[in-house]
Amino acid sequence: MTLVKFNPEKRNNGALMPNFTDVFDSIFNDSFFNDRMTVRVPAANISETEDHYHVELAAPGLRKEDFKLNLERNVLSISVENQKEQTNSQISYNKREFAYNSWVRSFTLPESANPDYIEATYTDGVLKIDIAKREEAKAVRRQIEIK
Repeated sequence: MTLVKFNPEKRNNGALMPNFTDVFDSIFNDSFFNDRMTVRVPAANISETEDHYHVELAAPGLRKEDFKLNLERNVLSISVENQKEQTNSQISYNKREFAYNSWVRSFTLPESANPDYIEATYTDGVLKIDIAKREEAKAVRRQIEIK
C-alpha cells in the first residue's frame, strides 16, 4: 500500500476534480522519478571578451586527469569517463543523490574562434576553457578625427 499525501488546503478551484492533482503531485515529486529525471551533466557558463571566448563547467569532485577535451570539425567536446567508486559494504544508503557518471558536453565553436589557441584549467571544481579569437575577429578600435 502506498500512502499519498493529501493537502485539503490546496484546492484547485478551476479543476473538475481538485483532489486528483494531489495524487499526481505526490507521484511526480517522489525521489524515484526525480532521481531519474535529473540532468547529470555539469552546468556551463559561456562568456566573451574582446579577444577570447570563455567556457566554465561546474564539475566538482573530479580531477583534471578525468577530463578529455577533443576538437573535431569545429566542435569542442568535453567528456568524463565513468568513475569506479569504492564501495563500502558497511554503509547502507537511504538516499544517494550524487554519483560519478560518464557525460559529454559539446560546443560548436563560432567561425571567429581560433582552434589553435585553446587552453584549459581545472581549479576548485570548475573547468575553465579559454578559446582565443582570430585576429580579424577582434574588435578594431581607433579614434576618428572630426574635420
